[in-house]
Formats: sequence, structure tokens, C-alpha cells
Amino acid sequence: MNYQQARWAEPLIFELSKLGRAWPPPSEKLLKSVNIPKKLLRRRLELPEVSEPQVVRHYTRLSQMNWGVDSGFYPLGSCTMKYNPKICEELAGLETVACIHPHQSEDTVQGALELMYKLEKYLAEIAGVSRVTLHPSAGAHGEFLGMHIIRAYHRFKEEGQRTEVIVPDSAHGTNFASAAMAGFNVVVVPSDVRGRVDLDALKNAVSDRTAALMLTNPNTLGLFEDQILEITDIFHSAGGILYHDGANLNGIMGKTRPGDMGFDIVHYNLHKTFSTPHGGGGPGSGPIGVTRELERFLPVPVVEYDQKHNRYYLDYDRPDSIGKINGFYGNFGVLVKAYAYILLMGADGLTEAAETATLNANYIMRKLLGVKGYELKFDSERPCKHEVAFSAEPLKRETGVTVRDIAKRLLDYGVHAPTYYFPPIVPEVLMIEPTETEPKEELDHFVDALKAIVEEARSRPEKLRTAPHATAIGRLDEVKASREPVLSWRMHRRLKG
Repeated sequence: MNYQQARWAEPLIFELSKLGRAWPPPSEKLLKSVNIPKKLLRRRLELPEVSEPQVVRHYTRLSQMNWGVDSGFYPLGSCTMKYNPKICEELAGLETVACIHPHQSEDTVQGALELMYKLEKYLAEIAGVSRVTLHPSAGAHGEFLGMHIIRAYHRFKEEGQRTEVIVPDSAHGTNFASAAMAGFNVVVVPSDVRGRVDLDALKNAVSDRTAALMLTNPNTLGLFEDQILEITDIFHSAGGILYHDGANLNGIMGKTRPGDMGFDIVHYNLHKTFSTPHGGGGPGSGPIGVTRELERFLPVPVVEYDQKHNRYYLDYDRPDSIGKINGFYGNFGVLVKAYAYILLMGADGLTEAAETATLNANYIMRKLLGVKGYELKFDSERPCKHEVAFSAEPLKRETGVTVRDIAKRLLDYGVHAPTYYFPPIVPEVLMIEPTETEPKEELDHFVDALKAIVEEARSRPEKLRTAPHATAIGRLDEVKASREPVLSWRMHRRLKG
């Protein structure tokens, strides 16, 4: 056991508990004075009895065991784990933001409604669409909404036979799930030798049953679908709708717009592209934008502006709306952060962010090309966009070391591992997204670590198979952890005996 492992080999906070060590519980007199119903009273609280310093140290240690963009490099491909300005967090934490309630009168939340109204306008301009809804609370939630709008559109056109949604094999997994959950049959089309959608396969898949195509551009390989206008023509000629998965918008914003490519619905991940730390379950925000033809189907309520009376209001009177998809109006704190970020960056700043993210990804691509053990399966001659997908299959063939071993070993070098084993069309894949917020020195350290790991795989493969070695916890049994998670102190105590 090394020093760092020993540092964390301490009891859990419940194991530190000793009777009488904590601050005394409320007195009987106090309990009677607040009139707590008898059925809610318990004779004893199942809480650890520890001192204040122990509590502070315990949670401080836990915070130091976690890794995030405030700790270091986090190149999680397709997830855009970039550093976010702290001013956005401060604004979302203001009392006037955090303490408003969705049941308040519209007259008391005019500022919030104005922010939402203007944010919609900004997002519509960025993506080249007519109207935006801020309701969805996550990316997959936005996809699900998009599928319902597509279904409503085809029913409105009396084309109920359109029951198929086409999805490329390189798509995010939520695309397949969202289409299926909305009641569509999913038709998968393969990628071609260049890593783009196979146009011949796409043409063969389109029919009078086709409702939509869900496409990520740039795709999950970090490659721009350079035949997008031909794809658009194929679908629109067949009466289908084009849905743009905007998870990778960070690579093109300010340079080109999905609406200009011919997409009818555009999805945004505010929690990835527009300054909200994500992961660990949220909070997220996945608005979608639509063309004018699809506006009538947006969920209610819609934020509108009454110019005559100079006030904003929520419009529920939309007879063709698909209805509600959220209890209220989305995650407002996330909307505040996105609005602040857009104002902070401006149009030129958003363009520069996309340019720098693309530059960083191409820097890593060029530094790793030629390193024996890694290879690009698709189109190594052209620049990638904001991310790059390297295969470690050659290293596995040579040494038996897997991409999972590489990912675990990277933790010992002080780097969070990239996404691995996705997209599944690339064997032993490392999907690397450096983002625009990392300096050259950090990128060089990452590349040097990947090169060093190749040499270790040849000289000391067992060190990789048992990595990580310098983290709070060693390698876990991931299958067991997934199937038998220990989620509470009671479960932990029961398992210990």
C-alpha cells in the first residue's frame, strides 16, 4: 500500500461514532414547543455521533477523493467536460434566482421570464432555427420531446404509416432509446469506410414508412458529415424530418448552423456546451429548436412577450401542442448559467471556443499518429473536429493489454480517462475530447502519458492490468459494483457481517 492509499484507509464516519461525542439532541422541552406530531417522533436518530472537526475532515477527504474539471484534465469524449466560469455559478446561486418558485404570479417573475425569452432567441440564432423550447431537463429528454413532435407532425399530416426512425450505427445510445420509447421502430444504417453515414445504405433504408433521421454532426468519431446537404435532400424528398443531436455542438458553434444544413429539429445540451458542470446525475438541460413548420407542436407553456403591455407571460393556449413534458419550465438554474455564458462570451467568443476545441483535438490527433499501438480507423488524412477516436487494438494484439487497462493506468498519471468502448464501431476505442479550456502543457502531459503507457504495456503489462495504483481505491469489480451496489450505511454494515 502506497502513501496515497494509506491516507484514505480510514474508518467511515459511522465507524467513528461514539455515544455522547456529538452535540446533544434537542431537549424534550424544545420538542414539545414545536408541536411535532407524535407519529413522526423517533426514540433515537440513526445518525453517527461525531465531533464537528471529524465531520469537516470526513467530507473534506471525500471531496479530495473525487475528480473533476476543477481537479485536472477530464477528456471525456462526447461529453464536453470543460472548465466553466465560476461567475456563472455565482449568478445561479443568487437568492433572487435560487429562491423563486414556479407557482409565483407571473408579475413577480418578469425578470426570469425575460431571461428565458431572450435565451430562446440566442439559442435559435446559434442553431439557425425558428423557435426554441427550454423545457427538457436533459439531453435524452430533449430527444424524447423531439420524437413526440415528429410523431405529432406526421399525424397532423395524416401520415400515420411513418413509424420508422433511422439512426446511424455511430449514434449516441440515447438516440436509439428515445426513438423506441416514443413508439418508433429503429432502423440502423452503417457507417462507410470514411466514418460517415453510408449514403447507399441510407437511400435503401428510406421509404414511405420513414418518419425521421437522428444524426449527430459532427459525429461521435469527431468527423463532420460532409455530405449533409445530400442527406438532407434524401430525407426531405421522402417526407421525413431531420433531427440534429447537438451533443457535439461544441465543435461547430459559430462556424456553421444545423438549421442551415437542413435540420428541422436541433437539440442542445446546455450542460455541456453552455457552461454547466454535468455528471453525477445532473442538473441538465436539453432544449430543442424547431423550424417554423413545427412550432405549433412545442410543449406548453411557451414564453411570450406582450409588447403592448410590456410584459412577459406563459402561453398555454396552443391547441396543437404535444402537451407538457416537464412539471414546470425546465431547470432554471442551468438556464441562468447558459444565458450568462453566452453574454460573457459573445458571438466571437463562442466561435473561438469551437475553433480552440477543434485545434486542441487535432493537436492530440497529430501527436499520437504514428505511435505504434494506437491507430485511427477512419480518415486520418483530414482534420477532426472537437474530438478524436483512437483505437488501441494494435496494442492489445501485441501485448494483451486492453483499452480498459490503459484507461485505469491513466488515473495514476493524474488524468481522468477518456470515454472508452464507445462508439462501438471502433474496437478498443479511446474517445478523446480535450475541449477548448485546456492549455498546451496539459495536452502534452496527456499525450506523454499515453506514450509511456504503450511502453509499459510492452515491458510491464501486469502493472497496467492491476492499475490504478495511486488512487484512493484500487481497481473495482465493475460487474459486481453494477449488480450489487452498496448505497447506504445499512447495506455496508449488513455486508460486513
